[in-house]
Amino acid sequence: MNDYIVRATAADGQVRAFAATTKELVEAAREHHNTSPVATAALGRLLTAGAMMGSMMKNDTDMLTLQVRGDGPLGGITVTADSKGDVKGYVNHPDVMLPPKNGKLDVGGAVGIGLLQVIKDMGLKEPYSGQTILVSSEIAEDLTYYFANSEQVPSSVGLGVLMDKDNTVACAGGFIIQMMPFAKEETISQIEENLKNITSVTDHLKKGKTPEQILEILLGNLGLEITSTMPTKFYCNCSKERVEKAVISVGKKEIQDMIDDGQDIEVKCHFCNTAYKYSVEELKDILKRCKR
Repeated sequence: MNDYIVRATAADGQVRAFAATTKELVEAAREHHNTSPVATAALGRLLTAGAMMGSMMKNDTDMLTLQVRGDGPLGGITVTADSKGDVKGYVNHPDVMLPPKNGKLDVGGAVGIGLLQVIKDMGLKEPYSGQTILVSSEIAEDLTYYFANSEQVPSSVGLGVLMDKDNTVACAGGFIIQMMPFAKEETISQIEENLKNITSVTDHLKKGKTPEQILEILLGNLGLEITSTMPTKFYCNCSKERVEKAVISVGKKEIQDMIDDGQDIEVKCHFCNTAYKYSVEELKDILKRCKR
């Protein structure tokens, strides 16, 4: 089953909801970055959230960035997504290993205490930026807190990544339920009751439940209406030309030093780990175009 995002409403528009299955894109991220199980789980949760939150944006050029910066061994996680379901990301220290906590991967321990930042670039003069503390460092609860505090939208976020014994991704996905300002108390109470039926996202995905079926559990008794579905994937738009801008940014002196060394250089894209080689001749061309 390919990855996709479902968008829905319920209770006559009082609620909007998103759910996704993201096994393939999280596995692609694991392969690109060679992440440890706990790093895969942390990055996979944020990628899943990023894909759903990206799908909330209206315009093709809108971009979303999620950054988690904690004092744990992972260092930090960065994810960017667009409105078309394309998402990419990386973790600062992909090889972190931690013992399990309560029989589960210790994402909270790997992330540590810190901040969650959400940046939305919607083509305005200044991008929107919201920041909150990490309340649990497990990603889903932190986003729930962010929506309530920074965007004043009461929400419930569920995210999960389950690893196989060979350290590949067995299943991954999540949901975001949001209350509109005119949501009635009885609607909110019913959703709170329904949420008790979702003990863990991965439990349901492991049983073969689809995003539609997960939303049915959460909102089926509130007049669930699926409005659209869209594919989602791990996608990086890097190229040799784009990465060249990073080489130019180091400045003339450093580029001249590289040329004097007489060795080809290799530059890796942060987001997908693709390596780009530049020969001494190419570095000389870059130096000519360098302004400083």
